[in-house]
Amino acid sequence: MIHPRNIVISPIITEKSALQRENTNTYTFKVSINANKIEIKHAIEKIFSVRVLDVNTIRMLGKPKRLGRYSGKRPDWKKAIVTLRAGDKIADFEG
Repeated sequence: MIHPRNIVISPIITEKSALQRENTNTYTFKVSINANKIEIKHAIEKIFSVRVLDVNTIRMLGKPKRLGRYSGKRPDWKKAIVTLRAGDKIADFEG
């Protein structure tokens, strides 16, 4: 089994995620590309001691980039939108 800190890479803090957090109690994370919804749910519950109701995942494709005549691509990554039980909060996002 993968360690929970290897599944959840970082939180995503944007204006849109802040509005979702206030209105629907959902939090957005950058997660390991190999993790599935069940692993993400268990990792969030273990790290932050909250109850997860739903997990939605999005596979984000890396953008193509150029530097002069050289072209490449940023790496692909996965985003997870996690809905928590009413009343649960993650203190790291507040303030």
